[in-house]
Amino acid sequence: MITGPTAQTTGPEAYAALHADATALLEGWQPTSPGAANARDRTLTLLAAGPIAMSRQHRPGHVTASALVLDATGSRVLLCLHVKFGWWVQLGGHCEPVDQTLVAAALREATEESGIAGLRIDPVPIDVDVHPVQCQGGSAHHDVRFAVLAPPAAVEHVSDEAEALGWFPPDQLPEPLAGGTAQQVAPALAALRRSPLRLAP
Repeated sequence: MITGPTAQTTGPEAYAALHADATALLEGWQPTSPGAANARDRTLTLLAAGPIAMSRQHRPGHVTASALVLDATGSRVLLCLHVKFGWWVQLGGHCEPVDQTLVAAALREATEESGIAGLRIDPVPIDVDVHPVQCQGGSAHHDVRFAVLAPPAAVEHVSDEAEALGWFPPDQLPEPLAGGTAQQVAPALAALRRSPLRLAP
């Protein structure tokens, strides 16, 4: 639930700080694949519309934030079986006015959807993906993805947005799998190997 002063502001101005953060983050990001590079460029073009591009009310599309959650050993990934679409997919969703950064939005979504406290997030994106959706006001999600590490002995709790949650070895992902989910595994594991101590709450 959104609380605090920003809860009363729902227009484009509510997303000004988040828009500035997303623009700076993507302008300085080194893409992890040719596909991610193309999606990054398309997302920067979308962001030229201003803060409204962070809101689901923006009809041409909007920026979302998601997280590929790894267990403490990096040997399993946490996916949810989406209640609406029936696909296994990473955790994540729409940005909210309370989010000041994309990192914060991704971490909030991962925490809400997994029920796991103490998640740690790498602030460098692992992927950007643009895909069509059927949701209020938008025809595409410009999804910025991050690697997230769960604490030891983490126990997940299913939210209202999922039929189920499950841990899977990176080379044994479940079916049906949402498009764009598998492509996050390699850069997420690389992020963990590269800088495990950078993952911070």
